[in-house]
Amino acid sequence: MTGLPSLPPPLAAQPSPQAPAPQPGRLGPTHTLILLITVQALGTALFLNGTPTSDILTLLGGCGAVSAAVLTAAGGGRRLMTVLVDAAVRSGTGR
Repeated sequence: MTGLPSLPPPLAAQPSPQAPAPQPGRLGPTHTLILLITVQALGTALFLNGTPTSDILTLLGGCGAVSAAVLTAAGGGRRLMTVLVDAAVRSGTGR
């Protein structure tokens, strides 16, 4: 015995922490960029074919609304969907 304190036993090898997997239903930056480029390209193509600007904006706005509704429904946004349906029903009945 040398009088030196003993070293603690070596720790067992632990797996290195990995980055969390992306959650399903969420758009990443790459998806958002692709969506932005696609909408701009569609609007440009329609404009170059002689479609009136108001029709282009109406079409792209409708596409955006449908996409938002689908993502909300698929993502489990029940509360948001309930609010939107309630607002649509109230506006339809005049309340």
